[in-house]
Amino acid sequence: MRVLIRSFFRVVRLILTPFMLIAEKLSTPAPIKRQPEAQAEVDAACQQLALYQFAACPFCIKVRKEIARLALPIEKRDAQHNTAFKAELEAGGGRVKVPCLRIEQVQGEATWLYESNDIIAYLQQRFAA
Repeated sequence: MRVLIRSFFRVVRLILTPFMLIAEKLSTPAPIKRQPEAQAEVDAACQQLALYQFAACPFCIKVRKEIARLALPIEKRDAQHNTAFKAELEAGGGRVKVPCLRIEQVQGEATWLYESNDIIAYLQQRFAA
């Protein structure tokens, strides 16, 4: 019975994934405009950030839309299909849960921020115009 239920949800995910990704592309907001100097500062600050995510995760889509709206060049790491990124997420953050924003501190330590609403609040506080 358990195998049947798992198989059912895998099929549902396979069917819904393309629609979710298309909807993301169509509904992603236009990025905000900054002065070139301000955008250069934002670009430099984003070098310390990495988003661990799954492509079709609705919470990851929510975070990616906000990243696009804020015009942030944050590296996106696919923890679903890349075993190295999945291992980094588990070793550094303590669990494989997405979305997760890795924030590299000046001292070299990393902070792992989970929960889409917390990530969005952090990004808005730090980068909103």
